[in-house]
Amino acid sequence: MDNICPKCGLPSDLCVCETIAKEALKIRVKVVKKRYGKLSTVIEGVTKEVNIKDLAKTLKSSLACGGTVKDNIIELQGDHTKKVKEILINKGFSPDQIEIK
Repeated sequence: MDNICPKCGLPSDLCVCETIAKEALKIRVKVVKKRYGKLSTVIEGVTKEVNIKDLAKTLKSSLACGGTVKDNIIELQGDHTKKVKEILINKGFSPDQIEIK
């Protein structure tokens, strides 16, 4: 028997919670200067309703860079602000809710 989502009450394969959460999130993308002058792209505002580890994995493989997830913040090595917005839009996030600093 399928697992049932406690939020929407649908079976886990039909669950729409993540889709709804993606549309409501306010995501901030910024570039931070790290140690020794290295640049790092920081993505904030992704909550636990969205699978943050899978999102980070997709971003890292699409951008061919390293990165990590710490405290619901995705850090990517290098300056990828423009490309990150395109990838997030393709993953189902609302373009109006993505803010680039």
